[in-house]
Amino acid sequence: MASSYRYRHGLLSFVLLVAVADNAISTSSIRVDVIRRPSSMASSVPAFREAPAFRNGNECPSPSEAGRVDIAMTLDANYLRGTMAAVLSILQHTSCPESVTFHFLAAQFEPDVLASIRAAFPYLDFRVYRFDSSRVRGRISRSIRHALDQPLNYARIYLAEILPPEVRRVIYLDSDIVVVDDIRHLWEVELEGHVVAAPEYCHANFTKYFTDAFWSDATLSSTSGGYTKMVEDWMGVQKQKRIYHLGSLPPFLLVLAGNIKAVDHRWNQHGLGGDNIEGKCRSLHPGPISLLHWSGKGKPWLRLDSRKPCAVDYLWAPYDLYKSSSPSLEE
Repeated sequence: MASSYRYRHGLLSFVLLVAVADNAISTSSIRVDVIRRPSSMASSVPAFREAPAFRNGNECPSPSEAGRVDIAMTLDANYLRGTMAAVLSILQHTSCPESVTFHFLAAQFEPDVLASIRAAFPYLDFRVYRFDSSRVRGRISRSIRHALDQPLNYARIYLAEILPPEVRRVIYLDSDIVVVDDIRHLWEVELEGHVVAAPEYCHANFTKYFTDAFWSDATLSSTSGGYTKMVEDWMGVQKQKRIYHLGSLPPFLLVLAGNIKAVDHRWNQHGLGGDNIEGKCRSLHPGPISLLHWSGKGKPWLRLDSRKPCAVDYLWAPYDLYKSSSPSLEE
């Protein structure tokens, strides 16, 4: 990687490097708590209950730069319900919740979304950064599921340019997860000289991510090394030759494969949303679990609302802060 970059390692599922940037907007400077919408206008943002206040124990380090855990997530009104549940699960299970800082990447600043976060988590330390969707819009090729083609799905490529320089290490999480373990255990993983860390997929078939056009081209299939610019370059190749099937994960695999610290697969119990076509129910993989991930088409809040939940969706439900105007499943 170029010397102008700073390495901030420690990632989950899909993770990136981060570098110096100066465009953060701290929520402490935004009066989100006094925003008022005319009564004639109905908000498109769901209503959420206020979460309990979580406090650090006496054994926690000071929530300074040295003792802080930095977490990056994207922020989208369509996935806000999932984001709220993910944040609650992290705070509920960590021993030092006041030492966690959230960095949200958003395609646009939506006052109602920011107000909802602040209302649900009055004590949350979070910052919001605008991601310029035009940077990737022309580079994205269609995949098998429309949601994977959204520009915000690629924002993690630019963590190096978006996050401020004091963030030297970051955990990137998707919005369709809940954490059921202390996030500090993941944060404390030693990188051992690697650029990133990510959970192992014990039964994953790497070849299935890519098309025959990729494997038949010796120049492409022998690739190694590279970072943000190389991810962009692979997206350009994909536009021309369609060398992979899914959205933003394959170019990361091409760029970072061989320079990833393996994390125990308990930190990504993935695929709970089913496949990318039908979203059929799936059961849990055997073994211990620290993070549940509803990757795939089916999202737990949608299946619960439709009254057609999968069994694993009931593991997500306790973290749902959504204020429903309809009777609950239990009713």
